[in-house]
Amino acid sequence: MSFAPVDPPKLKGDSKKRVAYFYDSDVGNYAYVSGHPMKPHRIRLAHSLVMNYGLYKQMEIYRAKPATKYEMTQFHTDEYIDFLAKVTPDNMDSYAKEQQKYNVGDDCPVFDGLFEFCGISAGGSMEGAARLNRQKADIAINWAGGLHHAKKSEASGFCYVNDIVLGIIELLRFHKRVLYIDIDVHHGDGVEEAFYTTDRVMTASFHKYGEYFPGTGELRDIGVGLGKHYAVNFPLRDGIDDASYKSIFEPVIRAIMEFYQPEAVVLQCGGDSLSGDRLGCFNLSMKGHANCVNFVKSFNLPTLIVGGGGYTMRNVARTWAFETGCLVGEPMHPNLPYNDYYEYYAPDYELDVRPSNMDNANSREYLEKILVQVLDNLKRTAHAPSVQMTDVPSQSLGMNDDDEAALDDLDEEQTGDIRVSQRRADKYVEKNGELSDSDEEVVEDSNGRLGSRKRRIIQNYRKITDVGNDSGLETGSGVETPQQDWSLPGDEMNVDESLNDEIRQILGGSAAPASGSAVASKPHSPAVAAAADGDVEMGDADAEPATTISPHAADEESTISVENKPAQQKTPPESPSAQQPTDGDMPASTTTKVEGAADDTRAVVVAASSGSQPDATGAPTEETAVKQEVAGDDEVAKAQEEGRLEREAANAKGEARTEAAARAEMDDGPEAEL
Repeated sequence: MSFAPVDPPKLKGDSKKRVAYFYDSDVGNYAYVSGHPMKPHRIRLAHSLVMNYGLYKQMEIYRAKPATKYEMTQFHTDEYIDFLAKVTPDNMDSYAKEQQKYNVGDDCPVFDGLFEFCGISAGGSMEGAARLNRQKADIAINWAGGLHHAKKSEASGFCYVNDIVLGIIELLRFHKRVLYIDIDVHHGDGVEEAFYTTDRVMTASFHKYGEYFPGTGELRDIGVGLGKHYAVNFPLRDGIDDASYKSIFEPVIRAIMEFYQPEAVVLQCGGDSLSGDRLGCFNLSMKGHANCVNFVKSFNLPTLIVGGGGYTMRNVARTWAFETGCLVGEPMHPNLPYNDYYEYYAPDYELDVRPSNMDNANSREYLEKILVQVLDNLKRTAHAPSVQMTDVPSQSLGMNDDDEAALDDLDEEQTGDIRVSQRRADKYVEKNGELSDSDEEVVEDSNGRLGSRKRRIIQNYRKITDVGNDSGLETGSGVETPQQDWSLPGDEMNVDESLNDEIRQILGGSAAPASGSAVASKPHSPAVAAAADGDVEMGDADAEPATTISPHAADEESTISVENKPAQQKTPPESPSAQQPTDGDMPASTTTKVEGAADDTRAVVVAASSGSQPDATGAPTEETAVKQEVAGDDEVAKAQEEGRLEREAANAKGEARTEAAARAEMDDGPEAEL
C-alpha cells in the first residue's frame, strides 16, 4: 500500500494529532461598546503566544471563510440574520422595535462590524467541522468561537450567532452521534435548547447554578421526547477547585463515552471558569482547566475545540495558548516568550494561572450526590442510539476539496514570484525538524515571526550597540550566565582579521589576540573590571585578565582609575621576597587590558584602598600594602602624561580605521542581512 507524500499514514498509537488551527487577524479589531467585559482582543493575545511559542510549526493554520447569511440561517431565522446584517450604530435608532424583539441592547450591544465579527466566529467553527468531516484533521481549533448562549432568533449573553450549533450541524452530515461538552462557568443554554429534542446530540454542561446567568441548567433538565436523558447538566457552586472538578468531570465524560459512544466531540473551553475571572466564580487553575482538554483528547475522536467566555484577558490568553500546546503535544516553557503584548502579563510573565484561596462551596457529599444522579440518568439512555441511513447532504456549510483547490490555484497565480506564500506557509507542519533552516526562515517570516537565525542576529547586534551605554550588563563570565550568550556564530558576523591586527598594534605589542576558540575551551576568569558606571565594555567578554582578583580583596573597598597606556606584563623573579612583591602577589592591585573601541583604548587599574595583603610566605604586611598603593599612584600619574601624548598620535589613525570598519560592518553585517 502506498501513500501520498503529503498525507503520511497515521500509525496506531501515534500521540501526535493532525491539528487545524483557525484564526482571522481581523478578529481583534472588533470591540463591543466601551466598558463591556467581552473583548475580542483576547483572541489576538492568545494567538500571539501561540506564534511566539512556535506551536504553529505543529499544525496547519487557516483563515476561515466568513460565514454567509445563508450558512447562518441553517439554524437562525432569516429575519434575525437580516437584522444583524443591517443594524449599525448609526441606524440603530430606527430599529428600536427589532432590538427589543431580538434582545439586542445592554448585554448584546450594536457595534461597528457586528455582522462581520459573527461571520468570523461562525466561519471558523463550520470550516473546522468540515475538515473533520473530510478527515483532513483530527482536531480543529477556533478560539474565536464558543458563543453558546445565542438562540434561534435571539441574542443572549454577549452572543449573537451560535457558531457551536452551526458546527454541530455540519458534523451531523457525516457522524451519527455528536457529544457537546461545556466547561464554561455559565450554562450552555443555547446549544442545549437547539438539540433538546434529539438523541443525535448529547449536551453535557458543568456550570454554576443558582442566582447566576442564565439561570438554567438544573439537574432535572434532561431533555424531552427523543432527546430525553440526552441533556446532561451538572450544577456547581462557587469556588470549585482543580481536584473537585477532576473528580466529577472525568467520571461523567467516561460514562458518556461508554453509553452514548459519540463519533465526534465539540468541546467549549470557556475561560471564565478560571480563577480570578472578572465575571466567574470558580477557582480552576490553568492546568486544571487544561486537564479537561487532555482528557477529552485521550479518547481519540474527531474533536472541535472552541473558545467561549473569559473576561480576564491575560489569563484567557495564557490558558488557550497552553491548551493549544497540549493539543499539538508540545511542551511549553513556563516563562513567556517575548511577544507583542508582553506587558499584559506583568508582573510574573509566566505561563500559569494559579488558584486563589477562595472557599470551595462544593462539599464532597454534594458532588457525590449529584454525580450519582447524573450517572443514573445516563444508564437510562439507549446504548449508542441508531440513526436511520440517509444520503449525506450534498451542500456542505464549509468548504469542500474543490473550493480549496480553487483557492490554491488562485494563490499560486497571485504569488508566483514568492518562494513561500502566506497560504502555503500556513499549511506547513514540521515533522521531526525536517524543515531546512532556509525554509524555516521563510515560514516564520510569513507567519509574522522572525526566523531563529535572524532573531539571533538582531539580538546580538542590539547587545553590541548597547554595550557601553546603560545596557545593564553584569560583570562576570559568560559561563556563569548562560542565558546571555554573547557569542556570535561565524556565519552571522564576519570579523576583519587585518583590522584586528591593526588595532592590536595601536594597543601595543603586549596585546595578545583573543581567540574565540580559546575562550570557549577553558573557563573564564571570575572577574572583569567594570567602568565607573557599572557597565562592561564589549572587549571585556573576550579579554583575558592579566591577573585574577583575590576573593579576599573582592570584598574590600577598592578604587578605580583609568590608565591610557597599556600595562606591561612583568615576569616575577624565581624567589620573590616580602620586600619586593610581584604581580602574582598583588591580587588587590590588578591591571586588566580591554580591547574595546579603537578610538579610546583604556586599561582599568584596580587598587585596594585598605586592608593588608599577604607576603611571599603568606603573612600579611601593612608595609606591602602601603608600597603598592604609593607605587600605583605614581604609575597612574606617569601613565596619564605619557598616554596623552600617545593618544594624540594614535587617535587620528585609529579614528579613520574605526570609521571605515563601521561602514564596512554596516554594509556586510547583520543589518544588511535583514
